[in-house]
Amino acid sequence: MTVGVSIVLYRNGDEIEKTINCILNSKLDIKLFLIDNSETNRLEKFAKGNRTEYIFNNENIGYGSAHNIGIKKSTADGAKYHVVINPDITFEKGTLESIFEYMEEHLDVGSLMPRVFYEDGSIQRLCKLLPTPFDLIGRRFMGNTNWAKKQNSKYELHDFDYSSILNTPCLSGCFMFVRASAFEKSGLFDHRYFMYLEDYDLIRRINRYSKTIFYPYVSIIHGHAKESYKNGKLLKIHIQSAIKYFNKWGWFFDEERKRINQEVLSVIKNNITNW
Repeated sequence: MTVGVSIVLYRNGDEIEKTINCILNSKLDIKLFLIDNSETNRLEKFAKGNRTEYIFNNENIGYGSAHNIGIKKSTADGAKYHVVINPDITFEKGTLESIFEYMEEHLDVGSLMPRVFYEDGSIQRLCKLLPTPFDLIGRRFMGNTNWAKKQNSKYELHDFDYSSILNTPCLSGCFMFVRASAFEKSGLFDHRYFMYLEDYDLIRRINRYSKTIFYPYVSIIHGHAKESYKNGKLLKIHIQSAIKYFNKWGWFFDEERKRINQEVLSVIKNNITNW
């Protein structure tokens, strides 16, 4: 196995077969780990042949903790790379091969996220600054105010046109193509996060030792639904994760965040290549 891939499942429908097919259509030497946090093992039917391993947890242990199972199995089997991917991702044949080739040629890159589109063809602005409490509070609860719009524009890097490579430590976990050796220094997902912000936490740690880049020359489609904006229970989990994140990294005094965010903004403002 050269590339391990993990998908965390929870009460999914048959639409996950599209994601699975996109992965298994690759010519790379791939092993797919389906980590199921559901109450029943009915999703085992999606395990296909010896390139897929189904792991039934029989409880919802959380997003990051479930992916950690796949990452550990992948790296133990000698995989050079591991892909963390959501079950609502699709992409064209050859996408994984293109990313693999780039990673092989750029050994200083620890993790990569491609350009991500909504199903309607619009871009998802998933490159961000490291968040402050004001960023997360403003965009969630004060989104219609001029202050929040200005704050969110800066946080979401609205001056970045998504046409060039950008080394930034805050990228979405919907698709993470990670060099296995990067985990040795950064560690895996922090199990204290049940869901939300575990990706920001991990990418930030990887960025301390290697580049974490947005790569615009391949693209994927993400059926992103922003469920915490609609579901009170998920909103509570999101808030709990934010508290854990800022307790870990710092609420208002985070010198590393300040330095890195200034560097990223300077790169975008001056159109400098930082990779």
